[in-house]
Amino acid sequence: MNYLSTRGHADRKRFCEILLEGLAPDGGLYLPETYPQVDTATLAKWRTLPYAELAFEILSLYIDDIPAADLKAICAKTYTAEVFGTDEIVPLRELEDGVYLEALSNGPTLAFKDMAMQLLGNLFEYELARRGAELNILGATSGDTGSAAEYAMRGKKGVRVFMTSPDGRMSPFQQAQMFSLQDANIHNIAITGVFDDCQDIVKAVSNDLAFKRKYRIGTVNSINWARLLAQVVYYFAGYFQATASNDKPVSFTVPSGNFGNVCAGHVARMMGLPIQTLVVATNENDVLDEFFRTGVYRVRAAVDTHETSSPSMDISKASNFERFVFDLVGRDAARLRQLFVDDLGLTGSFDLSADPAFRQAAERFGFRSGRSTHADRLAMIRDTEKRFATLIDPHTADGLKAAREQLTPGVPMVVLETALPIKFAATVVEALGEEPARPKKFEGIEALPKRVVQLPADAEAVKAYIAQHCD
Repeated sequence: MNYLSTRGHADRKRFCEILLEGLAPDGGLYLPETYPQVDTATLAKWRTLPYAELAFEILSLYIDDIPAADLKAICAKTYTAEVFGTDEIVPLRELEDGVYLEALSNGPTLAFKDMAMQLLGNLFEYELARRGAELNILGATSGDTGSAAEYAMRGKKGVRVFMTSPDGRMSPFQQAQMFSLQDANIHNIAITGVFDDCQDIVKAVSNDLAFKRKYRIGTVNSINWARLLAQVVYYFAGYFQATASNDKPVSFTVPSGNFGNVCAGHVARMMGLPIQTLVVATNENDVLDEFFRTGVYRVRAAVDTHETSSPSMDISKASNFERFVFDLVGRDAARLRQLFVDDLGLTGSFDLSADPAFRQAAERFGFRSGRSTHADRLAMIRDTEKRFATLIDPHTADGLKAAREQLTPGVPMVVLETALPIKFAATVVEALGEEPARPKKFEGIEALPKRVVQLPADAEAVKAYIAQHCD
């Protein structure tokens, strides 16, 4: 299996090369040259597999430069009931007729990012040991990626983590999860700005090829293909739980900010998983909803990025969107560069409304979208608790609202749950008047000593900090 850049770089690379690299040398994102196809016989064979074995089967289609026995052992080590709380790993629950919640938040940091990050940590440790190398991970988080990465990488040999986050823009619980870690290989950097500033810094550093080589910079954001690949697995697992046979379509609704989670669903659909619709659920930062409604992709400036009660989606530049648009325009790298480098780089937007390809977003690729407000989230949290005795976080509330707007009779709708409510306690208290349950291991976490530095939204300042702590 070879991987190419969305922006047309001539090189083709193997999985373990891009695992440690992140962005391609031309600033593009890696994708496989072709998506492996899964037929009904294979789906039937996979239907009854435990999650770790299902992960191995799917990952094996994309990873041929790790011996099969080693890859199987990595999957078995990653996806255990001890780590994720249940044998099913991602148990599915029917909330109401035809609407399901897929639980993705039973991992160490109580958010769906653990599903991929735990695997990524084990893959990094394996490959670095095999090479006798070290890696300095630079990441950006709007809340959940940071803690999931740090908990997955803490204590790992040969790995340092430099995690940027928007200063003061995460929930107190999210901040405490990250900043309370005292491990020597974990570095938290609070950036004066919004998440998009953090993401821009990560891309700027990754595009400085000399610095990237000298300091062995890698990424854990969903621009890293390995992380997105790990997320493909739970679409298959959710499908198998929602159906009794492989001739029944299923739809998924995905709370979306950076487009990584739902992009994994797109990959699963391209492989042949019978997904009818992929619903992109946004909050007031509705860049993605605007595109799927109008064909116009228009990023927002930091001053126009709303601070909302579903803060992990307070994103106005969806990095993984480039992967989908690459497929949307027929994998035409020149056209992709025009959109993302020329149009987006110069004007902050591009317009596909008159392009026949835009119709394909819904007709061929199955995408729909929806948007929520703070009032919608409060109402959805109250309604779900009252009618189904189920407590949800505000991001999952965004998903449920969009899901109900896109239901098709007879087609199960699976909503991806993104985090446990305790991570966003203030909003739950506002909705219900009481604190959500807190796992014992996180009692008093907000009062723990914090280890974090504040830096301006400046890539050079972050590079200087990395150099200082790597020399």
